Amino acid sequence: MKLTSQIKAILNNYESDSPATKKNLARVLMHGRLAGTGKLIILPVDQGMEHGPARSFAINSAAYDPHYHYQLAIDAGLNAYAAPLGALECGAASFAHEIPTILKLNNAICLNSEKNQGITGSVSEALRLGCVGIGYTIYPASDYFYEQMGMLQEIIEEAKSVGLITVIWSYPRGPSLDKDGETAIDVCAYAAHIAAQMGAHIIKIKPPTAHLHLPEAKKVYEKEKIDISTLKKRTEHIIQSAFAGRRLVIFSGGSHTSEKNLFETYQSLKEGGASGAIIGRNVFQRPKNEALALLDKLVEIFKK
Repeated sequence: MKLTSQIKAILNNYESDSPATKKNLARVLMHGRLAGTGKLIILPVDQGMEHGPARSFAINSAAYDPHYHYQLAIDAGLNAYAAPLGALECGAASFAHEIPTILKLNNAICLNSEKNQGITGSVSEALRLGCVGIGYTIYPASDYFYEQMGMLQEIIEEAKSVGLITVIWSYPRGPSLDKDGETAIDVCAYAAHIAAQMGAHIIKIKPPTAHLHLPEAKKVYEKEKIDISTLKKRTEHIIQSAFAGRRLVIFSGGSHTSEKNLFETYQSLKEGGASGAIIGRNVFQRPKNEALALLDKLVEIFKK
């Protein structure tokens, strides 16, 4: 695997990581149609666990089968596929070595209203399945956040000790935030910074709005004239908040939306310096031919 100058520069930002961890990060960045560009697109499929099977897959019944998602990610030329334990186990032998995989270690279920996640996998199981890394969701603003931080610290330490990378889903949720607050630019920037401080190699957040939620933060944004007028500018600020671009930040696609909205959003994110996309429902809830066409356009956006 011959690394491009872009990938070498990214790996140099992870100064404390072992050769094994950097090799796994390089495997993700050097795989698929975006290989060597420094950009990445990951297919995450944890929605069956999070929202229930019918809500997630009935619209495209082929998606009930975990093999479908493996093959979709492979056929689209994506960098990696992320899923909980059971789904990865279903295709571990059939798709070994065909695409890097990431084991999602915690999940919520919609039968429980608490802003928390339960552990559903382990570092040792990620190694057993040949994964390049592990994924973990945190809810900054949750009443359970300090507990989540403690668990994550132990998991990241273990993962790094065996050469795995960590992808953190950093989703601000909790009693102090309303829906507008969850995607407010000051809150999203904070969420990205928290994930970076926790030791993430790749940070996943939602596209931020221009709303400012925290009163003390709002004063600073206004005093320092931080430009948050466009999604491009807000993305630049998010990247700045993740150690001035020294950490990879990718953005979710959110709930099912039109292709026009999706492409406009990701074009702005790319122009603002986003490292790529992590997109699930907007892909697997479409027929496969439509999903592949959509992913082809996303690849082209980040390739340019």
